Amino acid sequence: MKIAESLDFTAGLPGVSPDIYGAPDFHAIAELVYGEAGIVLAEGKAMLVYSRVAPLVRRTGAGTFAAYIARVRADADERARMVSALTTNHTFFYREAHHFEHFARTVRPELAARLGAGQPIRIWSAGCSSGEETWSLVMTLLGPERQAGLALARRNLRLLASDIADHALTKAEAATYPARDMAPIPDALRSTWTRPSGESLTVADEARAFVRFRYLNLQGDWPIRGRFQVIFCRNVMIYFDNPTKERLVARFANALEPGGHLYIGHSERVTGPAAALLDPVGPTIYRRNTA
Repeated sequence: MKIAESLDFTAGLPGVSPDIYGAPDFHAIAELVYGEAGIVLAEGKAMLVYSRVAPLVRRTGAGTFAAYIARVRADADERARMVSALTTNHTFFYREAHHFEHFARTVRPELAARLGAGQPIRIWSAGCSSGEETWSLVMTLLGPERQAGLALARRNLRLLASDIADHALTKAEAATYPARDMAPIPDALRSTWTRPSGESLTVADEARAFVRFRYLNLQGDWPIRGRFQVIFCRNVMIYFDNPTKERLVARFANALEPGGHLYIGHSERVTGPAAALLDPVGPTIYRRNTA
């Protein structure tokens, strides 16, 4: 779509004057977001950008999008807030169930054996959004038997859950969701690792103890030591262009130990340099080889 030089989307948005948002503003924001987070904003997203950034224009008192953009260019914190506002956090529990079924059947026994032998296990939920993927993975890892799961949780086990959106991380760390939202999780897992909280369910403290939620921009530096045995990064790369996807997958491949597994979204593929390091072992499931 071609964006008009002046777009009036101000109905219902008090405190924002008409004629303050046009094509140059959208293109400037799109360039900033791409440079900061690798997210591609097509011109068809112009109205979405307006609706999400206009509240930030009001909150800062910038008055116009142009003034707000100037502020964002000079203020890294405000830039991060804008990028966070423009991320998409749609997700749900047990999404792409075949991933969790593969993990339970193929990967979990190996991880349990290594934990039992005193070896460390590190797992990464990259782009964790509001936590549904992370907690689905945690419950699958711990399994339906409470005592066996507690034995794993007490071992040298850590799960990093990262995202670029602070508001999503806040919800994820709270670990409380409407009971209906958790319905896709198998009953045996849900009943073992959650507790009622009114009409909601909260993930049990024992299942939360080894999880760490952190702000992390996948396009920036990764302050991470050591390698992971498992990385989930699903339905994140759909917002990137191909060069950005290939760079990111290559970094994931190098962050996995040989034999480690990478799970990506149903419409995502491994291409570029990482293809030499990752062998497909299932639908959108890859295993790091020893090359």
